[in-house]
Amino acid sequence: MRRLGVVGVTVVLCLVAVLGAGCKKKSPSPLDGSLDGSGEGLGEGGLGGRGSMARAQQGLPPEEDGILKDVHFGYDATDLDGEGQRIADANIDWLRANQKAKVELEGHCDERGTIEYNLGLGSRRASALKEYLMTNGITADRIVTISYGKELPLCHEPSEQCFERNRRVHFVVLGQ
Repeated sequence: MRRLGVVGVTVVLCLVAVLGAGCKKKSPSPLDGSLDGSGEGLGEGGLGGRGSMARAQQGLPPEEDGILKDVHFGYDATDLDGEGQRIADANIDWLRANQKAKVELEGHCDERGTIEYNLGLGSRRASALKEYLMTNGITADRIVTISYGKELPLCHEPSEQCFERNRRVHFVVLGQ
């Protein structure tokens, strides 16, 4: 699979914007570094400068896990299975112990499906995690979501093991 560069991802994002709502004027892009994490981006919250896109702009690969662990999903799924709930619960415990911490939930998908479909699927996965966190006492003002769809994969091999690694919500700690 060919990896898209920053220009390729920009073209994809503009295409999604044109198909979805049209472009009236150039607004800040998560790809050009003009966002300050104040609520713009591919989701409801924006980038904190610490997530997968920031790493890609620095020539680094996406991160897997971190202080908080990634929650993985089944093929074309947005529901949390038992393992996903266990990981989310451990992340919730950390968030409760670190009351000032905010998180960005990055929705990611495997390479199958269209760009548009996977952006939506990644968004639904991140939103499902946000709902789960909120149901368990983490306030909405501490959580932002973003979807990268299939654009920033951890793994590039066309195998089920690789697909499983890419179907995830990655937790990025924005502040403590």
